[in-house]
Amino acid sequence: MEHDTGPSEVPQGSQLTAQQDKWSAYGATRSTVNEQPLSKEELDKLTRFFHATLYLCLGMLYLKNNPLLREPLKKEHLKPRLLGHWGSDAGQSFTYIHFNRMVKKYDLDAFVVSGPGHGAPGLISNFYLEGVYSEVYPNKSEDVEGLQRFFKQFSFPGGVGSHMTPETPGSIHEGGELGYSISHAFGAVFDHPKTIALTIVGDGEAETGPLATSWHSNKFLNPITDGAVLPVLHLNGYKINNPTILARIGEDELIKLMEGYGWKPYVVAGSNLEEMHQAMAGTVEKCVQEILHYQKEARESGKVYRPQWPMIILRSPKGWTAPRKVGGHYLEGFFRAHQVPLPKVHNDEEQFAMLEKWMRSYEPEKLFNKDGRLIDELKELPPKGNKRMSANPITNGGSIRQPLKLEDFRKWAIKVDKPGTTEGPSMANFADFMKDIMKKNPDSFRLFGPDETESNKLSAVYDVTKKVWMNGYLPEDEDGGNLAPAGRVMEMLSEHTCEGWLEGYTLSGRHGLLNSYEPFIHIIDSMVNQHCKWIEKCLEVSWRERVSSLNILLTSTVWRQDHNGFTHQDPGFLDVVANKSPEVVRIYLPPDGNCLLSVMDHCFRSTNYVNTIVADKQLHLQYLNMEDAVAHCTKGLGIWPWASNDAGAEPDLVMASCGDVVTQEALAGTQLLREMLPDLKIRFVNVVDLFKLMPNKYHPHGTTAEEYAAVFTNNKPVIFNFHSYPWLVHRLTYQREGQHLMHVRGYKEKGNIDTPLELAIRNEADRFSLAIAAIDSLKSVLGNKGAGARGKLVDMRTNAKNHAYETGMDPEEFEHWTWKF
Repeated sequence: MEHDTGPSEVPQGSQLTAQQDKWSAYGATRSTVNEQPLSKEELDKLTRFFHATLYLCLGMLYLKNNPLLREPLKKEHLKPRLLGHWGSDAGQSFTYIHFNRMVKKYDLDAFVVSGPGHGAPGLISNFYLEGVYSEVYPNKSEDVEGLQRFFKQFSFPGGVGSHMTPETPGSIHEGGELGYSISHAFGAVFDHPKTIALTIVGDGEAETGPLATSWHSNKFLNPITDGAVLPVLHLNGYKINNPTILARIGEDELIKLMEGYGWKPYVVAGSNLEEMHQAMAGTVEKCVQEILHYQKEARESGKVYRPQWPMIILRSPKGWTAPRKVGGHYLEGFFRAHQVPLPKVHNDEEQFAMLEKWMRSYEPEKLFNKDGRLIDELKELPPKGNKRMSANPITNGGSIRQPLKLEDFRKWAIKVDKPGTTEGPSMANFADFMKDIMKKNPDSFRLFGPDETESNKLSAVYDVTKKVWMNGYLPEDEDGGNLAPAGRVMEMLSEHTCEGWLEGYTLSGRHGLLNSYEPFIHIIDSMVNQHCKWIEKCLEVSWRERVSSLNILLTSTVWRQDHNGFTHQDPGFLDVVANKSPEVVRIYLPPDGNCLLSVMDHCFRSTNYVNTIVADKQLHLQYLNMEDAVAHCTKGLGIWPWASNDAGAEPDLVMASCGDVVTQEALAGTQLLREMLPDLKIRFVNVVDLFKLMPNKYHPHGTTAEEYAAVFTNNKPVIFNFHSYPWLVHRLTYQREGQHLMHVRGYKEKGNIDTPLELAIRNEADRFSLAIAAIDSLKSVLGNKGAGARGKLVDMRTNAKNHAYETGMDPEEFEHWTWKF
């Protein structure tokens, strides 16, 4: 017989319930810091200001008219659709108000990051009461009419979203996708030594992998050259419909967890507002004093060390100040407070009456004057001018951005006498260019990556800087460890954290580059998606200044994974990027070293893009001298006359490539065809800017029908060897005239511990398969003339594969293949 393990079976006397008094926010107020710093007058003002923000939070959720309830509430005053989140609003507002007090008292430079973006009203309400919102949006003025528009726009068509969106002044972090608040905050305070990022971490957000790794960011913070982050882990107990893990573990365990991450946690827990104000005021001040002390100590001594930076564990009820129960069911302090707390106000008279009673309980008539503006004594509480966290220039990073100091990249040109005849270290050569960038921009450029700078052949940067390391040293580190507290290379084996740092760094006005193995960049797919969305929205916001582009360099690519095999073979990040808005994404696949220099120079100068650059790190044939490389990259795609023999004539075939390894194979296939079938007229085309393949009406970099046909023709077969999955090219060239003649080869998810040529053969992207495909597409031209050549190519392909299986190496002629003039 099955045993019923329903709610009645929970063992009440067990260890599961032993911590109930500390799990719940409704017990006695508890605080690590036991002080009473607030006077009665201060306490009263803070409470009334807090109530004003919560009134605005409810107004944003419910009202489109009658913003100050100066007439009885009616159904027609309500929004027809109720959208938004209430659960974390009070806790976030409470935190913000108390930190504002410190900004004024200690003249701090600070801004706020809202991790649980679902609680945006809690901060937006403060931004409005501080006056910043009305300054940015004059029609949302500080009067009755402006407040009505402010309420109506929230989560309303034609208005603003329910998170900390780009339309919100003071925001660099939307928070819709959880997990990046701390990494964004740290990225923003690196090289901003006077800045403190107040970072509110939701307890749901704290369950994500990216957030878990980002706690380690404190080990990369230099107290001399960087600012500080004050995390506030907001335990309100519930997600949408489930308890949160960190709110239901023993408090001792939670404190040990934070201490294990290297933080010094302070607890503030309870629901009694007066007691919580005193506890929070004392705790926030203690944390600020510690931060300032650590910075002063390090800066005056000149000695870098890693303090145990403070953080706060704030436990307050979810939906704090809401009715405790509605219709016999828990609301405040339970998951039902997560979104709209009274969802049935349109057709439930009890809830409708409760809403009005609740909103009036904050006494808006005593908080706002007759014009609808916050009363003067409360208006004096927040800081003024740019000291307001919502007005910090860092949160509109483009306003403080300075262009990089860049030497002419041509200075690092690789000498190319004849195309395709000599090899060169494309990536290592680019590293010399980047070394100069890091030398000339010591406070505004950082290189980010997950333990791969050396592997990715970028170690030349260590001649001018090192990897940031605050965690102690061993003698062995002197032998190539390249570690230093003041380094400019940020390495941590968490792509999430590295990406978050870079995003925060660029959003706050600086420049950077993330380098990563191509196959594992998928780890941050959704982070890049969110950043693309952020930038796209910023383009629609007139007051948002342009920020440096997010530059992602993918190397250790799919075609050169001899020792790692199938797990390291995935070029599909390009598909992810191609899905995003054409206004904000760019994809470049430079075929050689000089093209890589040209592309990277362009990317470092650009703004408001996500630039994805794919370039292999191994030695490669070099094709273009610098003058030709610049011209080729400027066009984005073009015919290579030196590899073509159709000058002045109609080509029989177009051989095209996009990517470095596949370009060599396409050239080798072209050469085989010209040797075996010398009468064939072949045009060779290379693509650097992938979006050039698209029609110009779909992408700003797209080509017109005439431009496309002038390169690819519209009536000849095209054999296109592509770095990534073949169908992406078909998608980008969809509806092009002659598209039915496009035959694309690329990675087809076939691989193992392969030699380079064998891997290409397995995916039909090798020289022999390309030449065979060309012959098969030219039956109308060749008739039966190509049969002998085709058979020979099949034999050559088979022999090359067998040679790899037998010797573990590719044939000698492949290893040292060059273009023959």
